[in-house]
Amino acid sequence: MNLRQRSIPTRTRSRGGAYAPPEPVSAEVYNIIPIHDLLTDHPSLRCVEVRAAAAALRSAGDLRKPSFMVWHNHMDILDWLGMFFGFQKDNVRNQREHLVLHLANSLMRRPSPPKDAESLDPTVVRDFRKKLLKNYTSWCSYLGRKSQLWLSNRRDGARRELLYVSLYLLIWGESANLRFCPECICYIFHHMAIELNQILENYIDDNTGRPFEPSYGTNGFLIRVVTPIYNVIKWEEESSKNGTKPHSAWRNYDDINEFFWSRKCFRRLGWPINRDRKFFSTDKFKKVGKTGFVEQRSFWNVYRSFDRLWVMLILFLQAFVIVAWEGEKRPWKALENRNVQVELLTIFITWGGLRFFQSVLDAGTQYSLVSRETRLLGVRMVLKSVVAITWTIVFGVFYWRIWSQKNSDGTWSDAANGRIITFLEAAFVFIIPELLALALFIIPWVRICLEETNWKILYLLTWWFHTRTFVGRGLREGLVTNLKYSLFWIAVLASKFSFSYFFQIKPLVSPTKILLANPVVTYTWHEFFGRANRTAIVVLWVPVLLIYFMDLQIWYAVFSSLVGAVNGLFLHLGEIRNIEQLRLRFQFFASAIQFNIMPEEQMSNTKLSLVRKLRDGIHRFKLRYGLSRVYKKLESSQVEANRFALIWNEIIITFREEDLISDAEHELLELPPNCWDVKVIRWPCFLLCNELLLALSQAADVTGESDRWLWSKICKNEYRRCAVVEAYDSIKYLLLLVVKCGTEENSIIANLFREIEHYIGIGKFTVMYKMTLLLQIHAKLIYLIKLLLRPKKDHCEVVNVLQALYELSVREFSKEKRSIRQLRQEGLAPLSPATDAGLLFENAVEFPDAEDAVFCRHLRRLQTILTSKDSMHNVPKNLEARRRLAFFSNSLFMNMPRAPLVEKMVPFSILTPYYDEEVMYSQGILRNENEDGISTLFYLQKIYADEWANFIERMHGEGMEDDSEIWSTKARDLRLWASYRGQTLSRTVRGMMYYYRALKMLTFLDKASEIEIENGSQQLASHGSLSSGLDGPHLGKAAAAKKLNRGVSSVNLLFKGHEYASALMKFTYVVTCQLYGLQKMNGDSRAEEILYLMKNNEALRVAYVDEVHSGREEVEFYSVLVKYDDELQKEVEIYRIRLPGPLKLGEGKPENQNHAIIFTRGDAVQTIDMNQDNYYEEALKMRNLLEEFKTYYGIRKPTILGVRENVVTGSVSSLAWFMLAQETSFVTLGQRVLANPLKIRMHYGHPDVFDRFWFLTRGGVSKASKVINISEDIFAGFNCTLRGGNVTHHEYIQVGKGRDVGLNQISMFEAKVASGNGEQVLSRDVYRLGHRLDFFRMLSFYYSSVGFYFNTMMVVLTVYTFLWGRLYLALSGVEGSRHSLTNNKALGAILNQQFIIQLGFFTALPMVVENSLEHGFIQAVYDFLTMQLQLASIFYTFSMGTRTHFFGRTILHGGAKYRATGRGFVVEHKSFAENYRLYARSHFVKGVELGVVLIVYASQSVMATNTLVYIAMAISSWFLVVSWIMAPFVFNPSGFDWLKTVYDFEDFMNWIWNSGGVFVKAEKSWETWWYEEQDHLRTTGLWGKLLEMILDIRFFFFQYGVVYRLKITGGNTSIAVYLLSWIIMVVAVGIYIVISYARDKYSATQHIYYRLVQLLVIVVTVLVIVLLLKFTQFIFLDLITSLLAFIPTGWGLISIALVLRPFLQSTVVWDTVVSLARLYDLLFGIIILAPVALLSWMPGFQSMQTRILFNEAFSRGLQISRILTGKKNIDL
Repeated sequence: MNLRQRSIPTRTRSRGGAYAPPEPVSAEVYNIIPIHDLLTDHPSLRCVEVRAAAAALRSAGDLRKPSFMVWHNHMDILDWLGMFFGFQKDNVRNQREHLVLHLANSLMRRPSPPKDAESLDPTVVRDFRKKLLKNYTSWCSYLGRKSQLWLSNRRDGARRELLYVSLYLLIWGESANLRFCPECICYIFHHMAIELNQILENYIDDNTGRPFEPSYGTNGFLIRVVTPIYNVIKWEEESSKNGTKPHSAWRNYDDINEFFWSRKCFRRLGWPINRDRKFFSTDKFKKVGKTGFVEQRSFWNVYRSFDRLWVMLILFLQAFVIVAWEGEKRPWKALENRNVQVELLTIFITWGGLRFFQSVLDAGTQYSLVSRETRLLGVRMVLKSVVAITWTIVFGVFYWRIWSQKNSDGTWSDAANGRIITFLEAAFVFIIPELLALALFIIPWVRICLEETNWKILYLLTWWFHTRTFVGRGLREGLVTNLKYSLFWIAVLASKFSFSYFFQIKPLVSPTKILLANPVVTYTWHEFFGRANRTAIVVLWVPVLLIYFMDLQIWYAVFSSLVGAVNGLFLHLGEIRNIEQLRLRFQFFASAIQFNIMPEEQMSNTKLSLVRKLRDGIHRFKLRYGLSRVYKKLESSQVEANRFALIWNEIIITFREEDLISDAEHELLELPPNCWDVKVIRWPCFLLCNELLLALSQAADVTGESDRWLWSKICKNEYRRCAVVEAYDSIKYLLLLVVKCGTEENSIIANLFREIEHYIGIGKFTVMYKMTLLLQIHAKLIYLIKLLLRPKKDHCEVVNVLQALYELSVREFSKEKRSIRQLRQEGLAPLSPATDAGLLFENAVEFPDAEDAVFCRHLRRLQTILTSKDSMHNVPKNLEARRRLAFFSNSLFMNMPRAPLVEKMVPFSILTPYYDEEVMYSQGILRNENEDGISTLFYLQKIYADEWANFIERMHGEGMEDDSEIWSTKARDLRLWASYRGQTLSRTVRGMMYYYRALKMLTFLDKASEIEIENGSQQLASHGSLSSGLDGPHLGKAAAAKKLNRGVSSVNLLFKGHEYASALMKFTYVVTCQLYGLQKMNGDSRAEEILYLMKNNEALRVAYVDEVHSGREEVEFYSVLVKYDDELQKEVEIYRIRLPGPLKLGEGKPENQNHAIIFTRGDAVQTIDMNQDNYYEEALKMRNLLEEFKTYYGIRKPTILGVRENVVTGSVSSLAWFMLAQETSFVTLGQRVLANPLKIRMHYGHPDVFDRFWFLTRGGVSKASKVINISEDIFAGFNCTLRGGNVTHHEYIQVGKGRDVGLNQISMFEAKVASGNGEQVLSRDVYRLGHRLDFFRMLSFYYSSVGFYFNTMMVVLTVYTFLWGRLYLALSGVEGSRHSLTNNKALGAILNQQFIIQLGFFTALPMVVENSLEHGFIQAVYDFLTMQLQLASIFYTFSMGTRTHFFGRTILHGGAKYRATGRGFVVEHKSFAENYRLYARSHFVKGVELGVVLIVYASQSVMATNTLVYIAMAISSWFLVVSWIMAPFVFNPSGFDWLKTVYDFEDFMNWIWNSGGVFVKAEKSWETWWYEEQDHLRTTGLWGKLLEMILDIRFFFFQYGVVYRLKITGGNTSIAVYLLSWIIMVVAVGIYIVISYARDKYSATQHIYYRLVQLLVIVVTVLVIVLLLKFTQFIFLDLITSLLAFIPTGWGLISIALVLRPFLQSTVVWDTVVSLARLYDLLFGIIILAPVALLSWMPGFQSMQTRILFNEAFSRGLQISRILTGKKNIDL
């Protein structure tokens, strides 16, 4: 089969819209290698390694054959295993190719060739077996079971190892969802290996008396082994009610897997599997409970998982308070006081109490793990509590004895000091475990050895400290790594605690003492706690303590930014920041590519020795700084330059294919091969522009200087030298070409050039010729070239120009005047007088063929060199092209491993999960207009205006004559162009297939000889493929007919065939399109588009789940892999493996990845999401990246290679730019620091590369348990770290990534991530990492993951506690009597810290630092200031609210779910009702609440009379309120358009009053939305409901505080005033009920009665107000003030009623609750819409908002004003 791409006609559909069923194929369909027929003429079968691996598998001749089955000679050991153990046929076929590919690739990578090339090297099998079965052998050792790998001293050892490996792969390949349970697979393999050994050893079955044979039958493994365990998982998932039940009530994947971490699995499960065992029970009273860990929903999990951090913070806080209370200016002065020293001993009492608290938390959350079999766990829980409380009591008694002795002696006597010594001795015993941990931290290898040793004595020693688990052992790093992250955290902690003492704790001591010393306060309300000031003290301290507990996050951000910048400098990031800097280093590019991308010749002979490392380092240093003559310049004759030209031109071709550059820019950027006898390397034109003119000006200015002086001056610039030489050589070649060979004129030209070269050779050029005439000659040459480039050439004009050139160069150029006779003698004049009279060149001109595109291209290049006066710093113009070129060029000078030959590289796969997103934009999507009249295509035309122009130019070059054809003959190209600019599957596939394209070219360069490369370059130059189809209108119809084909571009023409096979053996791309089968069946257009992708990408495979209905209710599920067959011209099915049931039991994406991972190949797998992209130039470096797997980072080799991301959606709007800045700082600087020095980088959903065989035996590349693994990617990193893996980060290669671009999309993404972090807090992975990592790595893990979200929530809580505290002080009267409470340094510190966090400090500082590193400090500051002007701080404050709301609600109530963000372009206006639905509970209500608090405080506080003080205290809070309320409108297109605001209000009112129904969606009805919004309260637990009600009580405080401020109270502070105020609430509700009742009963039929009731209510209300005004101290202002009291009370009552919904919903009260809630949402909506309406009414705000939102787009020439008004003018 020929693997080259062919032009395939598009597959058509049947008339019904569905695909025709696949036709049967005569030959067996194969995936990559036709192993079924080794005689096939296939390039891969010419590889001796493939034949050796296949031959090794066929060594099954002497194995005992299974009974009752037919054995054929062509069968191999996988068929043999399949027959004995009942594996499916396609599973056997799949794993056969899998194994052959791996063994063949491993053989290729051997450092030295084998003695027998046709045989399989046993060491290859042995190494693979060790790696693949390492987890199994560790599991056996952990459980104390003997491994069933019988390998010692066996004659058939290699084959037996192959059998074990094959058995494991077959088990893994058919285990379906069980692959998430790696130790379950170990259990299965263990018993099946026993059976395999019995077969191999010819054991006699006791029951039959015959040789042992396992009884599986056809598909027996699936039916008898996999399905029973699968059904358990499925039943558990179903019992979870889609994850809404508490995690503690059902078993997830981790529970099932951890069941096999105990020896009891052998006893309780048995083998063969007995379905009657308790493990398989579906009776909730008899089933097996949780295993290993119980996930309980509680905020205390943050303390429980990271107790060491909280103990440190609490103990330091206590110590700071004790020292600061002494009142000394310097803390060390206070420490000299013996009283203070003794008081500090109380931290041990606190420490003991915290241990007791931790033990109580452990017991309270994990008690359900205790059973008869785990009673020791219960004993340990009790003992821990008893020991902890005992220590606390002992310390308390010892402390009391110290003070009693001191008080009795009156001084610190020897007896008192003796008791201190006794206390310290007890404390020493208490901290022995910590001292031991410190010692093991200093010598980490001892701890690693102890943890990984499975001695029972060690179990007993460690039993007290933690539960023994299979994971989480040996996590310590090496000593050097320990030292690096320890120094980092010592610096962070020193800074934090110094700041906390001097600016937080110490300043609060003085006001606290004042409050305690003056307890008498005149309260303005009824005070329940007497006249003490303790409540005021609490109010004063709580905000400061909250900031104290969270501000370590700030210091972590500061230091990580600084360390990240230093790391980046050492990595040489940002050394080439732009095209200008690229020009300076371009001449070293060939050497850089040769050094980094091309393989080293002797690389495979030796390992990476220290000498070689040193040599490479020196080599790279010379390369980086242009040292050594090797790197000074490259002449075109060198093979290295030819290689570079091929690679560089291929990169530029991909730029043109992607429409990043135009045809003209392509010619300026390409590096053409040597032709026209040019003697120097032909640098790209954009480097040579203006250089010739500068050289001519230098030559014209010569006055007596020598040739050597002039030439040395020119040669100071390499590009100028090359421009001069190329121009001279090209002009010489051109003139000799245009003037007929053999004519007298031709010989004159040849003689002239010989004379010039003679004088140049002897150094007398400037002596013999007039330099001033060079400019005139230059002008005539330009005119000549202009004439030659015309489609219709004027013969007379050309002759005239040639004659003028002759006169200038022959007769006038020479300083020595020569006669005609001398000229004839020297061959510079015609011999015929007639010719000399005026007929010179008349008959000698011969024009080249008009269709010669190559000649025209070279002529245009010469014209550019001669004429260009522009330095061309703006080439290419496209910003993305400039960025990519700068990054690629900079990366070549960074440190990276040397690339191996393609055949010796690590093979890899890419796995992309796809559900039902857009594959390719349809014409309808591109043409349909939104409500503003804007189509997607029009939007893209304006966003990517330059790329659109390049696309149209390319279409004309491919034969399009009229622009209208873009919707007909070029419709597919148009759809692809638009799709490549969105977040579509087609964009991802195109990007990932660059790997395949790059590997083919690199294979050619690896195998081609120097002569082949040189001849190939000449062939490409003569063929013109380097710019095929890029010459556009210059060349007429013939050139326009040529098409630029991505599949066949430039280097592909030189391929010999083996390049395709090599690339396919090293690279596989599997897109797991879960619903592809259903899409084909339903005739979905996406199925046709996926088929188109397969047709045009031969390395692409599609995996999907097929549902086959075999009966009335029976459904069979299959994992299917398909490809497009070029020969059969259709899609063919490669493998079909039956599943035990439905694919999706847990989270969808990891399940989708898991079912398709069996079809991946290679040693590595890169996980790519569907919104990612890739670049050809980056694909060239993939070989280098994969070599990192062989390098030790610390004490381990990597198991995950972190890869840098580039966000590709940053130019769409200001919001997209903010997300770009946020993501860029996280995926670059943040990940860099986490990897080095903190050594705690995880996997965050980035395009990381996994060690495939390491992960496939340890649970896969993600986790899938329902809800708790909603952020599935991060758990791959957790699992990797816990199992002893190593995650690194590499920034010399990047992959594109799309991000959400609209505020609603961004908010849903933030909500998804925050909810995922909320679930992580509950997980066993986070708990184990928090306890098993050493202290400093634990800090790194906390503050880079869940701690970030928890501390963000703490900031918001600080705002709440501060404002509510100030409100308490104002309403109670304490503030009026204690003015000093506001004049405090600690208050200023917390306000400042809170404000800088609100402004986006966590993002801003890393962003500025990273931008400074990569783009320069001035540019970074400019970008930062620009972002502030575009209101980035409002966006970051709003995002902080989103994270806080969903993180807190998830921990408290659950409700985490996947939120589809859309990934589309967002330019349409979002209605107010939609924004209200999305942000009402997370932002609007909270913003209104804080706004009311601030208003009440301003109206009631004595401090508010001082405007400056009030502003200083409230500005950050008002900023938060405004951000939370206004951000959805500020960042909403047309957010302040008056007409849209009016329409939005009408739509909102219709939505509010829609009563809803069973099938009415939330988008149409307020009531439906309201019920959905409270769903989390229905599934929350008792503690969640109690805490929710406790938090809701705060709304009653308004009423309690404000009613005492009403004039009607007359200053009475009795409790009766508050109780009587409730009468108003009862009356208000009563009035509402009366009016509602009247409306329901009379408004429709007896409307007059309804009006009468309304009148009566109004009259009574007015009468009551008049009576109050007359007979009491009531004033009208009291009425307005009381609204601030009673409206919040009503909201509090509704909030509590929602918690009590199960009890109230069936009563008459519930209808009133719903009606009141509707009124409150109406009120909130009006309050929020009022400022929007005001700003919409005021002129100028709409245009200002448009400018803010789309400023980035404006800077690139966008016409957003036209977009938003719909006044478009499409040019099509």
